[in-house]
Amino acid sequence: MAIRLGLGLPQHRQYDLAKDITDVARTAERIGYDSLWVYERALVPENPTQGLYGVPGLPWPDWYRGLAHPLVTLTLAAAVTERVGLGSGIVVAPLHGPFQLAKALATLDAASGGRVIAGLGSGWSTDEFAAASSRPYEERGQVLDEVIDVCRAVWGPDPVSYEGRITKIDTAAVGPKPARPIPILVGATNKKALTRVVDRADGWIPVAMTPDAYATGWNQLQDIAAERGRSQPLLRVPRVNAMYTNKAYDGEGRQPFQGNAEQIVTDLAAFAEVGMDEVLIDLQTTPRDAQELKDVAAEVYEKARAAGL
Repeated sequence: MAIRLGLGLPQHRQYDLAKDITDVARTAERIGYDSLWVYERALVPENPTQGLYGVPGLPWPDWYRGLAHPLVTLTLAAAVTERVGLGSGIVVAPLHGPFQLAKALATLDAASGGRVIAGLGSGWSTDEFAAASSRPYEERGQVLDEVIDVCRAVWGPDPVSYEGRITKIDTAAVGPKPARPIPILVGATNKKALTRVVDRADGWIPVAMTPDAYATGWNQLQDIAAERGRSQPLLRVPRVNAMYTNKAYDGEGRQPFQGNAEQIVTDLAAFAEVGMDEVLIDLQTTPRDAQELKDVAAEVYEKARAAGL
């Protein structure tokens, strides 16, 4: 059975949000992509308190500037498509109120006929946490746990009751309900976060990993699932951030998913050897405009399917 292929929607500032999101969404569905995805970056600090991903001295990339809101972007795509899944890969859950995020995802799922995939993460930017007036950065893991629990409660049958550290629902009707149970995927790398995937989520959405790191993480997840007695299979939907080039990248130190369509597909095949249910391919960074993004997306899709993926 072929792996499901997902495409990242245009959120970066070289795109015209008024027309390109819907244009790319329609085209991706027509090409044959199985899902459309967004991610979240709330801001880019001029004087960051930390480096990218919390790594000291690592600069934030310029393409994070002006990134379109993930759920607004998904809603636009939902309105002009009929079949494709609509995924967040990843929404930084603690930047949102748990109840309102749960209700927004439920509404989008109901309106789209049951197509939402909720990819959630705990975040890494102290500057974003400060701007969002959310809970302290140090509590991000606890907040993500509560977001997941609130989603499960709000999406379940009425009357809804919930009492947590942030959210208190005292026996209420909460609608609309999702069209079907929304799968929750969680981003994770360390053991504590991987345990969260096993205990609370439907699957794992690793971000920007090498094939070796992906294999290592999957083996860890399997071990934790066995320790915790989980029998339900875990979905695997890696997110790959491709840096497409028209010509093959032949320099030293090529990073995974850097290069032309053939090189990107070769790297996809390495992930497929480990195993995955679906893969999110974000190609939006290097194209100059929506037409180029659509052309690249079509080329990668064609070559991936020709390679048996």
